[in-house]
Amino acid sequence: MKPRKFDYPMAAEGCRQILWGLFKKMAVADNCAVVVNQVFADYESFGGLNLWLAAILFAFQIYGDFSGYSDIAIGTAKLFGIRLMRNFNIPYFSRDVAEFWRRWHISLTTWFRDYIYIPLGGSRCRRGRVVRNTFVIFLVSGLWHGAEWTFVAWGAYHAMLFVPLILSGRNRKYTGTPAPTSIFPAMGESLMMAQTFLLVLIGWVIFRADTLTDAFHFIARMFTDMHFTPMSIKERNILWLVILIGVEWVQRHRSHAFDFPETGLMSYRGVRWTVYYVFVFVCLVFCGTQGSFIYFQF
Repeated sequence: MKPRKFDYPMAAEGCRQILWGLFKKMAVADNCAVVVNQVFADYESFGGLNLWLAAILFAFQIYGDFSGYSDIAIGTAKLFGIRLMRNFNIPYFSRDVAEFWRRWHISLTTWFRDYIYIPLGGSRCRRGRVVRNTFVIFLVSGLWHGAEWTFVAWGAYHAMLFVPLILSGRNRKYTGTPAPTSIFPAMGESLMMAQTFLLVLIGWVIFRADTLTDAFHFIARMFTDMHFTPMSIKERNILWLVILIGVEWVQRHRSHAFDFPETGLMSYRGVRWTVYYVFVFVCLVFCGTQGSFIYFQF
């Protein structure tokens, strides 16, 4: 076994990544859960705009919960001199569904690709088998989350989105970082990211719903009932979500959000430590009440 030695720079980087993971879990995911649980538990009592809000918040709840957990685990490993693979890479900035799956839960999708998809023949076979292989891997992904029809339907839904991309050879069209040389994405790129997020959002409703019937009714009301039912929402919880999106966009070229460059404003120790203390304060004072990690049940 390779001996491990304490490496201060790696340990410091690990602590920063743990802090970012705690922010995503405690400030973003756990506060999103309050509205998500309320609306999904009794969605027929709310207007369609409430359902849109709950769906969006669930998308960021599950992202903040799972990617936050991953950041904490990866950061903790660095304290012991171990580097683990990145598990989430700005998935909600993806420009198509294929790119989304290269950026979401990378360790699991890589395992499915290497041990299920490729042994079945992958994409190097007849079109019919390519379609079969794609559905197999996504259905297995759904069943991995649990033996519920909602998970199976969620997997089948993503397979249907993925198949046209792989058959047309466009499944690896977008492999680089969005807007690599500019601060903001181009209009076309923004529309592609918005379209992909919308498609993924519909899938998350299927994933979160108690039954397929609830999922279909929920989605139908999202597009037909355009009114908002008054409900209690803390504006600061939306602020944490905006901060998450903004920081991850600015840091999209880095390995994680608190992986600061050695030049510029964040190169000053006082600025960095002010940022760290602010985020520690937010995690301790404005944390939600969810507590447990969603993915602990899978």
